[in-house]
Amino acid sequence: MTTTTSTATTATTTGIAFVGCGFVADYYISTLKHHPELELVGVMDRDSARATQFGTFYGVKVYPTLPELLADSKITIVANLTNPDSHFEVSKQCLAAGKHVYSEKPLAMSLADAHTLVELAAQRGLYLSSAPCGILGETAQTLWQALQKDEIGTPRVVYAEIDDGPIHLLQPNTWFSPAGAMWPYKDEFEVGCTLEHAGYYLTWLAAFFGPAQTMTAFSSCLMPNKQVLPEEPLNINTPDFAVACITFTSGVVARLTCSIVAPFNHALKIVGDQGIISVDECWNYHAPVYVDRYSKLKFRSDKYPFIRKFPFLKTLLGLSPKEYPPIRKPNLKLRYARHYQDFSRGIAELAQALREQRPPYITPEFSLHIHEIVLALQNALATNAPYHLTTTFKPLLPKGAEDLI
Repeated sequence: MTTTTSTATTATTTGIAFVGCGFVADYYISTLKHHPELELVGVMDRDSARATQFGTFYGVKVYPTLPELLADSKITIVANLTNPDSHFEVSKQCLAAGKHVYSEKPLAMSLADAHTLVELAAQRGLYLSSAPCGILGETAQTLWQALQKDEIGTPRVVYAEIDDGPIHLLQPNTWFSPAGAMWPYKDEFEVGCTLEHAGYYLTWLAAFFGPAQTMTAFSSCLMPNKQVLPEEPLNINTPDFAVACITFTSGVVARLTCSIVAPFNHALKIVGDQGIISVDECWNYHAPVYVDRYSKLKFRSDKYPFIRKFPFLKTLLGLSPKEYPPIRKPNLKLRYARHYQDFSRGIAELAQALREQRPPYITPEFSLHIHEIVLALQNALATNAPYHLTTTFKPLLPKGAEDLI
């Protein structure tokens, strides 16, 4: 793959720009401090007032229009942080202008449009990558290392949960970013929790176990009335509950559940012949990884209700899961945080790939494959039938601890 690298990429720094100054842009800019090799040249938003507010708050240059931003030769990578409905058109314009693109999820709202972006990037020798980049995080890489070392034998089945509870009852109209952007609850509900959240664990599972082959999925809108404000009725038919059973090329089967109905649960359990590897939170790069190896005593203890009611008894009996050594010394302040994600790490990895003239770690094909799975899960509301995947990717390898920023 030949690449086009603008003069803004040097041996040490890469010029980037944000298109979209909404709620998520604050997450990205707050983590740029971890990546001094990235230089935020400027930002742009179709809402000029929002762009001005963001630019003033952070002291960043604001471009009046997207063409003016794309004309700036100091910008090598554009981070597309717009509303999902705008992802395709914005990324397409950026690629057409010769810019490399890192897109927020999803790549596009249809598989055909996502294919178009991947093909356009390839034709122009440009890089295209997308969020989420959690596979680059310490927790995912630690878990992967445990799998590689056969800590639980051969993996067989995965239970993955991304449930966030009834968000519309939590006054999301009162959630504001540091720069003053309101959390776009209406857009979030209309796009749906599946497109927004399923990729967090799907990227891990596809990296660990290879491309998905088939999927049987179900989705439904269980709470169509997601009214937040008395004067603003919100009757939305987008799925707020989805569950999929996915078979990967390695033979591992995963059950993924995603909802904004069921109580909060972000747990992942990978069940093998000899035990279980688990994580409690996919949105925290410093979350601990646990290994729970099988034993006859453990099997017996799990059947007794009083031990389930008083879990400290497992600790007394030495039957509790053991924390697996992390690939890096953990940040003790962050390891039990509600969530901590280095949103800019995906952009930084893309920039590093450009400087080293190698393919990005999160390849376009990988992003496209995750996109296809998520869309099939979302669309199960209409199809309600087994789905055979049409895309694939070259398997990823674990990233060395020394490569993690």
